[in-house]
Amino acid sequence: MDALRLSGIEHGGLCRIEAVEESPAKPRLQSLGLVPGALVTPLFTASSGSPTAYSVRGAVIALRRADAERIKVTRLWD
Repeated sequence: MDALRLSGIEHGGLCRIEAVEESPAKPRLQSLGLVPGALVTPLFTASSGSPTAYSVRGAVIALRRADAERIKVTRLWD
């Protein structure tokens, strides 16, 4: 079974980051607070389907779907 990805979490759901895949974007994602153990909640998505706004560590950030696909998470609640 594939790992759950941040892009697959419903709006308002809470999840914990388990890992960020290796990629050229990894340092940027980590600098935004997307590190293992961080709690993240998807807030809303643009009408075009990307980007999505996420609440992480008291900030709201926007991520493209391609970047959210690189983040493995565990769903804590919907």
